[in-house]
Amino acid sequence: MTPATEHDRDMAARFVARMDGENWGEADEAELQLWLDGGAGRDGLLLQVHAAWVAATPVAQEEEAPMAPAFWRRRGFLGAMAASVAAVVEAGRWLDTRSSFATRVGEIRRVPLADGSVMTINSGSELTVRMAKGSREIEIAQGEAWFDVAKDAARPFTVAAGKVRARAVGTAFSVRRRETGVEVLVTEGVVESWSEEDESLRLRLVAGERALLSDTAVVHHESDRASAVDRSLAWRSGMIDLNGTSLSEAADEFNRYNQRQIIIADSAVADEQFDGLFRINDPQGFAEAVKASLNVGIDESDPRVIRLVKSK
Repeated sequence: MTPATEHDRDMAARFVARMDGENWGEADEAELQLWLDGGAGRDGLLLQVHAAWVAATPVAQEEEAPMAPAFWRRRGFLGAMAASVAAVVEAGRWLDTRSSFATRVGEIRRVPLADGSVMTINSGSELTVRMAKGSREIEIAQGEAWFDVAKDAARPFTVAAGKVRARAVGTAFSVRRRETGVEVLVTEGVVESWSEEDESLRLRLVAGERALLSDTAVVHHESDRASAVDRSLAWRSGMIDLNGTSLSEAADEFNRYNQRQIIIADSAVADEQFDGLFRINDPQGFAEAVKASLNVGIDESDPRVIRLVKSK
């Protein structure tokens, strides 16, 4: 069988997400059927993605599970066919598979994985996922991702960023590659972090903790800061949450998501601190808020950038 392309996997995930809503209609049904008819193996791929989606749904999963047969009857699948394909998918979960993902500037993508885990990929990121019989491995080439990991003690879930590693069995955490090192934030459970350059630098992080590790040192470690971790991960809902953040750091955050860049044109402005909650795609709104709150001017003579300068 020809392996599923990244485009097919992405399309299957989109269809499953749309089916999970309440506005699915005849036009959607026709669009899905056209896609299913356009390539071999798409029926099974759709079943696999739906299984991962259901497995990743929190709290109400037991109540929603009985809806699955109706879901597939609506798709026109016979019960026996669905069971047969599901069995093949279950067996295939243990095969060694590798997939690559990349997001554009400003794009945030939620991807259900075959093991029931879910990863949310931040703007401008590149990573590779490898699922094998005895392990689950993610390699981040650049950017950031947050992982809600399905429990499976026999298959550790490891994220690599350069020589830094973060490992969990069933938990939720993010890994971000920065210029100064690799940042690990834990939102649930326990994560073990270390560097392959020096494995004596092992850290055990629990929910609410964050650490910045280089290849040879623990650069920074914070504990009991759950609120700070939540603010740092506000991007998952399309927001930037600033709390006493310097303007230079705030500009760096907005620049991750937008082609139009914010430039701190005056060093006297860079260390000014600012609070606020903003949409990631609204650098203009941020600049206007800074202008209104601080003694800062805006230079927009170049449409590609927003310059923040000290007002005279």
